[in-house]
Amino acid sequence: MSRLSAEASVQKHDVFQAIADPTRRGLLRLLVDQELPVNAISSHFPMTRTAVSKHLRILADAGLVTERKVGRETRYRLDADPLQELKRWLAFYERFWENKLDALKRYVESDVNE
Repeated sequence: MSRLSAEASVQKHDVFQAIADPTRRGLLRLLVDQELPVNAISSHFPMTRTAVSKHLRILADAGLVTERKVGRETRYRLDADPLQELKRWLAFYERFWENKLDALKRYVESDVNE
């Protein structure tokens, strides 16, 4: 196996890819204040437990949820630290739009005064 294909086979999901799906965003909201097993999580979504588990796996691969074994069940909890990457990315664009909106405001206000 080449080095490139070996890296691709172990590549984890990134935060952006993980939160792109509305179901996964819903899972994160559900896990904000509580640790839950997959059965309890599944009851909140109109899909199979297996489908929920696949979404949880993607979130775990991105580092957004942690797993903890308690007896025979696995419990999941939000880990918001990786969302800092998203926050930094959005902050760049927020500055861009604030600058554009400030320029638009100046333009509109100067046009009104003429």
